[in-house]
Amino acid sequence: MVRNFLFSVIAVLMLWGQGAHAQDSVYVQIEAQPSLSVAEDRLRDYAAILPDVNGFDLGRGWYGIALGPYPRTEADDILRSLRAQRLIPGDSYLEGPERYGQRIWPIGAGPAAVPPITAPEIAVVPEPQVTDETPREARASEALLTREEREALQIALQWAGYYNAAIDGAFGRGTRSSMAAWQSDNGFEATGVLTTAQRAELFRQYNAVLEGMDITPVRDTRAGIAIDLPLGAVAFDRYDSPFAHFDPTGTVEGARVLLISQPGDRDRLAGLYEIMQTLDIVPLEGPRERNGDRFTLTGQNSRIVSHTEARLSDGAIKGFTLVWPAGDEERRTRILAAMRSSFDPISGVLDPAVIAEDSQSVDLVAGLAIRKPKLTASGFFVDRQGRVVTTDGAVANCGRITLNNTYDAEVMATDPSLGIAVLRATQPLAPNAVAAFREGAPRLQSEIAVAGYPFGGVLPSATMTFGRLSDLRGLNGEDSLSRLAISTLEGDAGGPVLDDGGAVIGMLVPHDAGGRQLPDDVNFATNSAAVQQVLARAGVSPQVTPGLSRLDPVDLTAKATAMTVLVSCWE
Repeated sequence: MVRNFLFSVIAVLMLWGQGAHAQDSVYVQIEAQPSLSVAEDRLRDYAAILPDVNGFDLGRGWYGIALGPYPRTEADDILRSLRAQRLIPGDSYLEGPERYGQRIWPIGAGPAAVPPITAPEIAVVPEPQVTDETPREARASEALLTREEREALQIALQWAGYYNAAIDGAFGRGTRSSMAAWQSDNGFEATGVLTTAQRAELFRQYNAVLEGMDITPVRDTRAGIAIDLPLGAVAFDRYDSPFAHFDPTGTVEGARVLLISQPGDRDRLAGLYEIMQTLDIVPLEGPRERNGDRFTLTGQNSRIVSHTEARLSDGAIKGFTLVWPAGDEERRTRILAAMRSSFDPISGVLDPAVIAEDSQSVDLVAGLAIRKPKLTASGFFVDRQGRVVTTDGAVANCGRITLNNTYDAEVMATDPSLGIAVLRATQPLAPNAVAAFREGAPRLQSEIAVAGYPFGGVLPSATMTFGRLSDLRGLNGEDSLSRLAISTLEGDAGGPVLDDGGAVIGMLVPHDAGGRQLPDDVNFATNSAAVQQVLARAGVSPQVTPGLSRLDPVDLTAKATAMTVLVSCWE
């Protein structure tokens, strides 16, 4: 049966090859060797079982082995057929004749580029109807398998739930038992030796989950990366240094691949590691690993699973990112395994000057969205240990809280009746300035100022807004509130309210506190005494002052912004 099947494959290739002199022709590149003698030995081996075998000088001491040429319109089918039947390596790919130099095999066959002539109509050779192998023939065909192919069989049996031992390519008692069990469950005689047809059926089952993914070798000479990619799910879109973007085709919603390529050193690799973790496509939850010459990042949330790896070699940083929808683990892990095993840095590196015009935005890095918090507010330091006061609504239902986008924080205490939360950083920090709370009531109609982050951290530091103290009570007579004549924005809530000497007289509350719609220049602050009560219950002893000398606006701004913090709430 094997002989009949191989004859059929060769017959089809010979008919395909008759049309290879069409004007647009390509080769199937199957192997490259750095030694002429080794290349000639491999050429003889391939020529013994396949037609259209060619050898070429690739330059720089390398020699290529290729099949063809074939018409470009048919070359994809030829490549898939040969790879599916394991007659050529799995990383074979299509290459144009311009890639090849002097032909070294067959002798005297001429250049790689052939003169165009009209291609004859290609005949269709029907697949032969053959009977399955006998046990003896099955053992004979099995003996021809390489170690890699034997390991692949064990992997497929393990995936099917029949094999649970080491993947070692050794067909011992455990492997034989798993083969027999699979044969029995699939309607075959349980011999413990898989025939060629049975192996094909096992692999068909194993690969069914990847149907439509079209995992194909991609050789990107501009990025300098060769890798197998699921071109059924992603397609090349653009270069935007340091990435080659492969965006979703629509087959798998949210699927995305990035090829990473840039000149660099260890410092740039470390910088890339940090930048990747700011991107929306790299969720925060997941393992990270980095050493001097490589890193891996895996992140997962309710939407996606993302895996990135990059390495430094010969002055270039090369790597890839696979983004896949959460809940599709079998396909994701299989595709990731194919990408990892096939990843090969080749000559070439993406020019850092390559920047897509539509990626120029403060919210984007090389065309990728930066991760954003679901809510931001202002806060301020209340002691030298870095404890922070902010509004309680800003830190409710947060998966993560950060201060100034740098320090992780946790909630120490809250008082929903006053709308106050007290935070502490989870790592040591030393504030440049802390609040000094004013004792006693400030003077009505005195000048006040609010420091905050009204634009959610777009600006690098807090901003100041100036106004006047209108009343020492709320509209309903609340003695914990002060009414302010000042126009603020939503992001200012939680920021410190200061008198003209820089003493804190309260914390700004959200503009629509209690659901009331108020004029833009009417705002409220939880007063100093109420904030201090919450801090005391949390075990925090803030600084207090009877009053400070008046500061000019420049000095007041410097003092206020130094104590003010951007508070971010993340999913």
